[in-house]
Amino acid sequence: MNIYVLLKKTFDTEEKISISDGQIEDEGAEFIINPYDEYAVEEAIKQRDEHGGEVTVVTIGDEDSEKQLRTALAMGADKAVLVNTEDDLEEGDQYTTATILEAFFKDKEYDLILAGNVAIDEASGQVGPRLAERLGIGCVTTITSLEIDGDTAKIDKDVEGDIEKVETALPLLVTCQQGLNDPRYPSLPGIMKAKKKPLEELEIDDLDLDEEDVEPKTKTVEIFLPPEKEAGKMLEGEPEEQVKELVDLLRNEAKVL
Repeated sequence: MNIYVLLKKTFDTEEKISISDGQIEDEGAEFIINPYDEYAVEEAIKQRDEHGGEVTVVTIGDEDSEKQLRTALAMGADKAVLVNTEDDLEEGDQYTTATILEAFFKDKEYDLILAGNVAIDEASGQVGPRLAERLGIGCVTTITSLEIDGDTAKIDKDVEGDIEKVETALPLLVTCQQGLNDPRYPSLPGIMKAKKKPLEELEIDDLDLDEEDVEPKTKTVEIFLPPEKEAGKMLEGEPEEQVKELVDLLRNEAKVL
């Protein structure tokens, strides 16, 4: 079974985000595998161990993205591919990513493609479904269970606190949700083996793409932090007085009425 995992480098969730001149400061910041992508990596390894084949992790990024790929290799993936756009693209969006991935998969044989449900930095959840549409294969999002029998996949899909059961055919793209599995930590032997596993680096020229082909369709107008949370306000007096004060605050201060 040929299994691919779409990976993204994101800020460490423990990091404090700073903005300077309308841009996120990434100097000295710590980056990790997008947490939802870790569920995809773990599930890919489990499916490979059960059905055979190999797992290839793919990311679009810069040279520093090699660290996240090596982490996935240390978890147990077999191969990694970095599409390095550092010298070709100043910015991109979901259209850009899907276009590059479509070109990458054009001459590949694949049975299963896994991705995280969303990336924690932008949380659009678009890349997986966009890619599946372009490749002409089925797509099931937010999965919490995956069972493969031959060319058939039986899936539990999270739907707002309930479960939808889906049965569909391979090849297939799925996006992974919390609850699907418990991602493993890379072991020391795994880290040592990861150093010797193949990591291929490509540029968009290698995929027969020009910069004009992957120009983003959206534009970031402004980046800003949410306002700091203010201290709560205690209402005193009798219940009727509290209600009047609350309504007044909601209308005149919060301006939500």
